[in-house]
Amino acid sequence: MLVPPKKEIFNPDDMSKWLKSEAYQEYLGFVLSINEAVQGKKWSSIKVLNDRVEKMVKLLDCLDRWIDEIPPTEQPQRFGNKSFRVWFQKLKDESSNMLKDVLPQELHHTIPEIEVYLTESVGNSTRIDYGSGHEMSFVIFLFCLFKIGFLTLDDRAAAGVVIFERYMSLIRKLQLTYRMEPAGSHGVWSLDDYQFVPFIWGSSQLIEHQRLPPKSFPDPDIVESFAKDYMFLGCIKFIFKVKNGPFAEHSNQLWNISGVPTWSKVNSGLIKMYKAEVLAKYPVMQHVLFGSLLSFKEANFQEQ
Repeated sequence: MLVPPKKEIFNPDDMSKWLKSEAYQEYLGFVLSINEAVQGKKWSSIKVLNDRVEKMVKLLDCLDRWIDEIPPTEQPQRFGNKSFRVWFQKLKDESSNMLKDVLPQELHHTIPEIEVYLTESVGNSTRIDYGSGHEMSFVIFLFCLFKIGFLTLDDRAAAGVVIFERYMSLIRKLQLTYRMEPAGSHGVWSLDDYQFVPFIWGSSQLIEHQRLPPKSFPDPDIVESFAKDYMFLGCIKFIFKVKNGPFAEHSNQLWNISGVPTWSKVNSGLIKMYKAEVLAKYPVMQHVLFGSLLSFKEANFQEQ
């Protein structure tokens, strides 16, 4: 029985329920499963995409084209271009039909539940901002595609490297075109104004890479050469594009990470940080929606 996703975390006291829920176990398990699947895999190494993965990429291509069709409005405010609301409304209006084109007939009954995670993944249309909660919504959307059986275990690497990377390029275009504000930015002390998950999965891609130790990633030449293949370096390239000044000043946390000796240590450290700074934080989690695919009921086994 599918349930339209709804809010379950209304105050900080509800966080203990979330941390003991099936949703927490399954979401974190999914992030770790993709993390494992993408280890050592660069974007260009995934050459053959099946029809299901291709359809998801084409859906994101379509959303990208809409940005070109809905240009930013001339307005006095520097941030938060109101044209984003037009683009967002188009997504809300069209998402159900778009997913009908992607999913086989026998899975159409899941659309009322999963489309919510797609529309929630692009930012907030009232505040015209984007943050790690919106990113989390897209990861939940991917999780749902696996849970309903549309994507299979064999698709994990393609989901993490190809579909998620296509989502990232869409999100960056939205951020730049409509001048979206970071949601709840911690400034220089956060990992990044907008993203977190691509740093986790991107560091996994680089585990065992012989030529690119962590200390190399603040180098613009290295970033330029390898950004297309490795998500972590794609994130750094975007930071170079939108921020000026010394890297150690505008991205202090990342600068510190470049001092970690191995990518596997970077990866495990980022997972711990994600659990503490995103999954355990009420300001992020209060916006997450739960239904039957991502259930808020208590899990049988708690994390050790």
